[in-house]
Amino acid sequence: MIYSIDVEITAPVKGTEVTGRVEDAVTNLFPEAEVESRPGELLATCHSMERFSERLHEQAILDTARGAFFGGQDGDTFAFDLKKQAALRGVINFAVGGDSELGDIHVRVRVNEPDVESFVDHIAPETEDGRPVE
Repeated sequence: MIYSIDVEITAPVKGTEVTGRVEDAVTNLFPEAEVESRPGELLATCHSMERFSERLHEQAILDTARGAFFGGQDGDTFAFDLKKQAALRGVINFAVGGDSELGDIHVRVRVNEPDVESFVDHIAPETEDGRPVE
């Protein structure tokens, strides 16, 4: 199956932060992202979440990811926030509640083909006893 998605990633850059480190936090999880620096924030776009999916599997947090994705679903899009410090280490840590001190990375995914549920099943499959269900 071919998936067609548009991923938009925004991250605030506080005055105390180095822009390059915030960019590293984004590209550690989305290496194919094209990053543009704007005053006080980074904007990145890409059309793949393969590396992100690999990390979800490696960290064994597929159920957590599914909850975040479906919890942030609105029609053909889903959105979620990630902790910037964890992302800098290449680790996925979903942000819940209020923004952290440095602000969180916001990810918005529009699924053009086929649909949100099928795409989420692809990148974060359902699990049974912690293992992906084939």
